[in-house]
Order: sequence, then structure tokens, then C-alpha cells
Amino acid sequence: MGEPLLTSLPAAAGPAVVTVAPAWAVAVVAVLGALALAAAALDGVLSARSASAGGAVGAAGRPLGEASRLLRQRRRTTVQADTLLWRTGGAGLLVAAALMLAVVPLGRWTVADLAVGVVWFNAMDVMVWALVWLVGWGANSAHALVGGYRFLAHGLGYELPLMFALVAPAIAAGSLNVGAVAAAQDGLWFAAWMPVAFLVYLLGVAGFSVWGPFAPALGTDVAGGVRAELSGVDRLVLETGRYALLAAGAAFAVPMFLGGGAGPLLPDWAWTLVKTLAVLALLVWARRRLPALRPDLFMEIGWLVLLPAALVQDLLVAVVTVWRS
Repeated sequence: MGEPLLTSLPAAAGPAVVTVAPAWAVAVVAVLGALALAAAALDGVLSARSASAGGAVGAAGRPLGEASRLLRQRRRTTVQADTLLWRTGGAGLLVAAALMLAVVPLGRWTVADLAVGVVWFNAMDVMVWALVWLVGWGANSAHALVGGYRFLAHGLGYELPLMFALVAPAIAAGSLNVGAVAAAQDGLWFAAWMPVAFLVYLLGVAGFSVWGPFAPALGTDVAGGVRAELSGVDRLVLETGRYALLAAGAAFAVPMFLGGGAGPLLPDWAWTLVKTLAVLALLVWARRRLPALRPDLFMEIGWLVLLPAALVQDLLVAVVTVWRS
């Protein structure tokens, strides 16, 4: 891997975004893996605390023990399963998370400085719809298929509000480039004057990660839903994909709402990681603090509350942006 190559500048004032050589994509995957492991460790600790079982050190290492167990476990097969689609769905979650992270600047370095990076991220999260549904469909199992359709029903509720939540920072920055959005927050983070968009965005991240309130797709009432027939490495890939999506969503929040790598004392790449870990910890913690929502109930909330709120937020941001210009 060579030295980073300067290829583009953000539209707004601020530090230049440097596109690194494609070989640095390996580092992006490594960072994603580390963030996913951190999320799994924290989730293990919080699970142990809620169950009053085991110490923090043992609980933090439990995800590694579970991964080791699943690697030794035999893969389950079902009658007339569509194995290709089944496994494509699970592995695709990891690919989608890596592609989301590719447009997130680590400080001033990024693998892909796309002019439409915000749209790219949104396209990847929409792709998750198909991937999770494929996991449910491919097993040729009633419980798994019900779980897949539950996820689609949740998606109908969170996707539009999430899309319009991402519009607000882009309007304020006057650009769909992620680096330009981060640079436009010089002095005031977008999370401070776009709190509704930030909250809706976090709900969207939980949604496409099948996390917390959006976990009925994995419900015990349907024998585990989309993961009902998954075992061994297939189950490990699905669970890793969920943590990776959560980590990618947390990382994307940093340039969109939290000022990117801006901060005192530490270098910009370090601030990006610190802010990402803070958002990731919040999402993991919230898993046990929010009730699971039935898809039909959340669809009402999403369309009657979140979507109008996000649209009002967009309108206010547009008015302020025009006034400032």
C-alpha cells in the first residue's frame, strides 16, 4: 500500500479530503471488523449485567467464544433450500457494511470520495432489504420467511424517514459529498440544529441492522425468524453482518451530524474513531432500553410521526440555508 493520493477537494470550506489508494480498502475492512467486535463485546457485557451472570471481562470475551463454537458447528440444511440466495443474503450484509464505510472519511482520508456519497450510503441500506429477505426466503422455511417479511414491513416504516433525514445535512452543506458535509459543520455540528434528523437517522440505523425495536424479524415467537434455520458459519456471518451494519451506520453519523474529525488535541482520524465508538455504544445500549415494535405499529409511527417530522426538519434547514446565503 503506497502513500495516499490527493484526488479531490470538498465543495465547502474546510480541510481537503484525500482519496487513498484502493489497496487501503483492506484497512477499511479491518476497521469495520474491529468496530463490529467492539460492539459485540459491549453487547455481551450489557447482556451479562442484565442477566446478573458473569464478570465484565468474561462477558466481553463471550462473543469470541460464541464465534469459535459456531465455526465448529455443522451447517444446517433444509429441504429444497435455495442455498445460493440463502448464503448470498447473509454474506451480502458484510459487503453492504464495507461499502457504506468506504465513503466515510477517517479524518481527511477516504477510500471513495464520491460526489454522491450520501446517495451511495442510502443505496446500500436499501440493498439490505433484499439481503435480509433473501436469508428468510432461501431457507425454504415458514418461520424464516415470516421473519423476512417482518423485516420488509419494518423497512417500509423506517426507510422514507431515514432518506429525508439524510437530506437535511446535504441541504445545509449544499452537497451530497460526505467530506463536504463534514467540512460544512465548522463551528456547529448538524446534530445540534438538526436533532430530529439525527434521531430519525439513528432509528434508521437500528432498523437496517435488525436491532432493538426492529428485531421482531428475529423473534422467538417465530423460532428465530430469518435465522431460524441458520447454524454454524452461516449464523456467524449473519450476526457479524448485523454488528458490521451497526458499526457502519455509527461511522456515517460522524461526518453527517457530528462534525467529522473536528476536535481539540487529538488528530482528526482519532476524533472520527472516538465519535464512532460513542454512537456505537449508544446504539448497543439502546437495544435493551427500547421495546420491540410490531411492524404494523411502527409503520404508523414512521409514516404519521417520523416522516412529517423529518420533512419539517428539511424545510427549516432549507429556510435557514437560504437565509444565510
